[in-house]
Amino acid sequence: MLMHQTMRWYGPNDVVKLSDIRQAGCAGVVTALHQIPVGDVWPVAEIMKRKELIEAAGMSWTVVESLPVSEDIKKQNGDYIKHIENYKISLRNLAECGIKVITYNFMPILDWLRTDIAYTMPDGSKALYFHRLSFIAFDLYQLKRPGAENEYSAEEKEAALIWLNNMREEDREQLFRNLLLGLPGSDDAFTAEQVLAALKTYANIDADKLKEHLVYFLQQVVPVAEACGLVMAIHPDDPPYPVLGLPRIVSTEADAAYLLNAVDSPANGLCFCTGSYGARADNNIVKMLQRFGDRVHFLHLRNTKRDTEGNFYEAAHLAGDTDMYEVIKEVLAIQKRRNISLPMRPDHGHQMLDDLNKKTYPGYSAIGRLKGLAELRGVEYALSKMLQ
Repeated sequence: MLMHQTMRWYGPNDVVKLSDIRQAGCAGVVTALHQIPVGDVWPVAEIMKRKELIEAAGMSWTVVESLPVSEDIKKQNGDYIKHIENYKISLRNLAECGIKVITYNFMPILDWLRTDIAYTMPDGSKALYFHRLSFIAFDLYQLKRPGAENEYSAEEKEAALIWLNNMREEDREQLFRNLLLGLPGSDDAFTAEQVLAALKTYANIDADKLKEHLVYFLQQVVPVAEACGLVMAIHPDDPPYPVLGLPRIVSTEADAAYLLNAVDSPANGLCFCTGSYGARADNNIVKMLQRFGDRVHFLHLRNTKRDTEGNFYEAAHLAGDTDMYEVIKEVLAIQKRRNISLPMRPDHGHQMLDDLNKKTYPGYSAIGRLKGLAELRGVEYALSKMLQ
């Protein structure tokens, strides 16, 4: 049984068209209703409107990415009770429309962070890159986050200042813009003032408290998902360690085990992103799949290349630190055991060829993801024949 191959689509305004995704060989699309404010209900009419667009293009929509969790829910303040109730209604509406998998994350304030969204690879393609020293320079000397100076060593602070001073003015400005990009699906960037104000609201929330809030949220929504025939799939932190003084609680094998045990339901599961988990050397990706395989509901197959300084970039799908051959081999074993075709999408493809001249969401140009999908599909096809 082969994986259910999909690509992410950001909706009608996406430069990548549904016809492009179908021509890439995808059977399905992963999308979300980004136009609906976070915390509001997703109405059946809007869900069906999106679904009908996708089906008219010859594909299916069974995976939502993402049904976002509001900051009020993460902090348990403001309108969090109302937002949880709205989340439950959205789950029921999505189930009524035939959706099966609900992807979400519990990262405070910001989604993924990269210092460079156009890192030039040796072949001339562009990749996403996280450079730790640049990030420290941004945190200390551009954002000027209160208390940041206590989180870095004297050597790191000195090196970051030298690094920033040696950057061209346009590169410093680009670094600042890159790290204040809005959430995926939006062209709007945060301002420094907005980020600093938001960070202040998390001043009394550490990792343990945020875990408590995640477990509470899951205790409320997972029974609804289970009753509706849905499964919840949490995406890991990206990068998988604390940033800007914010706690990160879905970064390691221990983190995943904790949240699965805390709400022990088949509907409480993982969006297993090999790129996010793989950015940490202490995460053994294949062993994690072996351990959590029965609770993996969605796969992001991408690869990162890391170094000992805390830097990493998005490698070609078969070329990073994660052994994608062994990953796909284990996925096929999971599917056979569970008698299921897991939805999968390639992720964070390189910007290349004609896409170098197009403005797309960082990591989501068409051709680079097509290349990644083709490579993953080839490995999967060969393995499936060998294991028959």
